[in-house]
Parts: sequence; C-alpha cells; structure tokens
Amino acid sequence: MGLIQAAVGAIGGTLADQWKDFYTVPDGLPPTAALFAAVPRGTNAGRGANTKGSSNIITNGSRIVVPEGYGLLLFQDGAITGFASEPGAYEWKSDDLNSLSIFTGGGLMDALVRQSWERFKFGGQPGAQQAAYFVSLKELPDNRFGTQSEIYWDDGYLNAQVGAITRGSYTLKIVDPILFVKNFVPATYLQPGQVFDFTDLDNAAASQLFNEVVGSLAPAFSLYTNDPAKGNRITRIQQDSVGFAQSLSAVVENAYQWKSDRGLVIAKTAIVSIEYDASTRELLKTVQRADALSGARGNSNLQASVAAGIQSAGQNAGVGGLMGMGIATGGLGGLAGLQQPVAAPAPAAPAADDPIAKLTKAKQMLDAGLITQADYDAVKAKALGL
Repeated sequence: MGLIQAAVGAIGGTLADQWKDFYTVPDGLPPTAALFAAVPRGTNAGRGANTKGSSNIITNGSRIVVPEGYGLLLFQDGAITGFASEPGAYEWKSDDLNSLSIFTGGGLMDALVRQSWERFKFGGQPGAQQAAYFVSLKELPDNRFGTQSEIYWDDGYLNAQVGAITRGSYTLKIVDPILFVKNFVPATYLQPGQVFDFTDLDNAAASQLFNEVVGSLAPAFSLYTNDPAKGNRITRIQQDSVGFAQSLSAVVENAYQWKSDRGLVIAKTAIVSIEYDASTRELLKTVQRADALSGARGNSNLQASVAAGIQSAGQNAGVGGLMGMGIATGGLGGLAGLQQPVAAPAPAAPAADDPIAKLTKAKQMLDAGLITQADYDAVKAKALGL
C-alpha cells in the first residue's frame, strides 16, 4: 500500500510541478516585516489551475517579481545561491532534476519519468529543497527602547556624571542581507509562512537586539555629549535623530558587531523623553544661568543687573541719610544734627565667594579687553563649581 501511495504521489507531484509559477510577496504583511518567503499565485480573479505544486520546488521558467524596497534571496538545499537587490521580474533557472519542466524544453522523458522515479525513492516527495525569500531593504520602524531606572554617563560639558531615565524608538536597516540570514535569523523563520519581524514579542532574536540597545544607551549618550562636533550639549540629543543614531550605532557595533557580523545598522532614533535625576536638573539650571551671562544677551542682562543694583543702593542710601540726620527721631530737634558733620557710610564690599560678583567683574574685564575669552570661561567654571 505504501509503495502504491508513493508511486501515485510521485507521479501526481511531478505533473503538478511542471507548471510555471508566478511568485510575489504574501498578502497582509506588517510594515515591520524583515524576512519572509515568496509565495506562488495559484489563482488570479478566480482563474488558474496551478494549485497543487510542491511547496519546496520552483519550476524552471517560473517568474519572481521583486517589489521596490526589497531584495530576493534564492536557496537550494539550504544554501544561499543568489541575491538580487534591484526591483523587477526574475526567471528561475536551476540544473536540479526537480526543476525540469516539459514547458521549458525538459522533454517528456527527463521532465516526467526521471522526476517520478527520483521522487518515488523518497516516498513520493521531491528530494530537494528550493525556496525564494524576500528581505526588506527599507528602514524598519517602531523598534522601541527604554530604561526602568537611571542610566549614568560622564558628560563633558557639565564636567560631571549625569543620570536619566530615557524612552524612545529607532529604525533598523538591513545593509547585508546574506550576513543577516546566515548569522542572525533562526532556522525557524526560514520556512514557508513564517515572517521575521523585529517588533514581534515572541521573536527571541529581536528581544536580544532590544537588550543590547538598552545596554548601549549610557555609552552612546557619553559618546554624543563628549563629541565637540555635536556641540557637547546634552539638550541637543532630542533634536538630532540622525546624530544620536550614529553614536548609538557606533556603540552597538563596537560592543556587538551588528554591521560586520549581522548586517544591521541603526538608521535613525526618536527620543520620546529624557527624565534627568535631581542632581542633573540642578546642574542644567546652573549652566542656563551661566549662559545668560555670556555673549550679547549677557551684556543686556549685566546692564539690567547693574541698573537694578544702583537703584536699590540709591533707595537704601536715602533712607540711611535721613536717619543719620536725626529726622526719624521726631520733631524739629533733629535738625540739630545738621550742625555736626556726618561721615558717608563706606560701600559694602562684595562677598569674596559670591559667584555673581565674580562673574560680573570678569565680564567687565572681558568687555574691556583686559582678559581673554578663555580666561573668562575659566573664571565662570570655577565660580559655578563646574
């Protein structure tokens, strides 16, 4: 009975596999799909008879259409035999016996008898495995990251350790599909009907990438904020999606070899939020006050501060002068105090450790050309404890 079933299956499968197939992308793919098998279109608008071909055999002459933004990987018995990155229609050609077809010049003897006998040896199944897979060459969105507690890094501009909780997302790009499939994609996804998706919570390989990104955030923040080309400003990260992505990609490449071993890079990032710890918030406030005393805006602020100080001093001096003349004691008897000379009160010396006084004096000396900008920056850093 088994031999009869094998013979019937071998002949029936051979006949079905003589038809040319038309392969394309499956329906209902999510936008985050990275790798999936090409599927034959057995019917179109209710027409078509090629519905019983083997799932692991591609007949010679079959056509595979590659859409924009995708690459085509060809497999023969588990090995990658070809790759096409340009969109368009491609024709399958193989020397494997199972791919021969009477419609492509295989002849009745080669295409039917030899294939049927070969498949009979394997219980009616074709003794080969051929497959075509599409791999996305686009930026794959919605890969999220986030930290449960503060991460810390050394910040060059603040000259201190900075801590923050951060959340955001990044886009991935497959830059070497062959490396990606050979070194990273589990064999589970190299089967018909399977879709490799980086955002799939059940995808253990994708979860590994998430953990590696979270572990790379602190050194990536440090690399970005200590790069003079990026202005050494922590507050610029949220507006520089490409710049921070380059820092993050460089860190994960250095630690985990994403590009060289897996064919992956981080293309762009979007930081949704950065929640600094209390110490960092105080440091940022101090830096903002220091920035207000520098440049053209600093001159305006300094002039306003001096004017307010003069007005306040004048008001205090007037009250003190009246009290010195004895008017506040009541009656005209206080006028006798006018006959005695009254010494003018000595101006109060600014406190030696007052940072505002130090910065104000240094700013005046800078504007007068007595010191350089570097000298002023040194005084500012010392006065603010940076």
